[in-house]
Amino acid sequence: MKFRHLGRSGLLVSEIAYGNWITHGSQVEEEAALACVRAALESGITTFDTADVYAGTRAEEVLGRALKDERRDGLEILTKVYWRTGPGANDSGLSRKHIMTSIDGSLRRLGTDYVDLYQAHRYDHTTPLEETMEAFADVVRSGKAHYIGVSEWDASQIRAAKVLADELKIRLVSNQPQYSMLWRVIEAEVVPASQESGLGQIVWSPLAQGVLTGKYKAGQQPPAGSRATDEKSGAGFIARWLEDDVLNTVARLQPLADQAGLTMGQLAIAWVLSNPNVSAAIIGASRPEQVRDNVKASGVELDEGLLKAINEIVDPIVTRDPKLTTSPAERP
Repeated sequence: MKFRHLGRSGLLVSEIAYGNWITHGSQVEEEAALACVRAALESGITTFDTADVYAGTRAEEVLGRALKDERRDGLEILTKVYWRTGPGANDSGLSRKHIMTSIDGSLRRLGTDYVDLYQAHRYDHTTPLEETMEAFADVVRSGKAHYIGVSEWDASQIRAAKVLADELKIRLVSNQPQYSMLWRVIEAEVVPASQESGLGQIVWSPLAQGVLTGKYKAGQQPPAGSRATDEKSGAGFIARWLEDDVLNTVARLQPLADQAGLTMGQLAIAWVLSNPNVSAAIIGASRPEQVRDNVKASGVELDEGLLKAINEIVDPIVTRDPKLTTSPAERP
């Protein structure tokens, strides 16, 4: 496993991170989830990403149990705050009240005294940014988090947050966006703003919800038990990639993967890691063998000819509009 600095911080993260967005506490049974975490650890992954909202807070609990016997100093545990976690008026968003309540709940569920990175899961248009950043600063100064990050923030929001972070003398080090060969909305504006501000990307869905593995075929029903057939595991998210033109285009990547000696999934992960602003790519899994296959992308360097060939194939179906980086106008 290779490691990269998280933005311009001193924190090193495994360039392939393990995430449990739609698996732990929902899609798979706990024993299977624990087996996937064990496979991640055995493969050299030290960076684990979750959020308080995943599986109605259960995902943090499962991850906490999976990591409880590991040496805490050898792990980087990441979680997030923003989405609704309770019925009350203040049970969502980035108000001081919700942040302070949420960090304590996350630490309790994870079974740890601190998280390495605490992330704003979306931008809160209803709370002054100053209030949010001051609350994050207090979380850091209390020792409950070492670093602060954001997720799916646009370029102007990142720049504004960086100014306040510098004034408050806390380390804003990362953004967590969707990014893959097919979804490149961060490239035009978010990546330049992040480079300027010293943030690294921790990208989610590098496999485009599994479409870039090649397992979905044009004109065929999705494989039984796949994400596309399970409403609890993100079928709504993958639907946009299941059009025949997308699947036929993705199938044309297979000879390039063969040429590189990689599986399609490994090629897709290596592609996102070829972006120098990407600090880590998050993988999820419902089976340990998926983890073991995906981690083989670590350290793979794709030559310029191969990168050019990939881009020429997928260019007609790539989504690039930076305006698609958005957060809800109102609190959820």
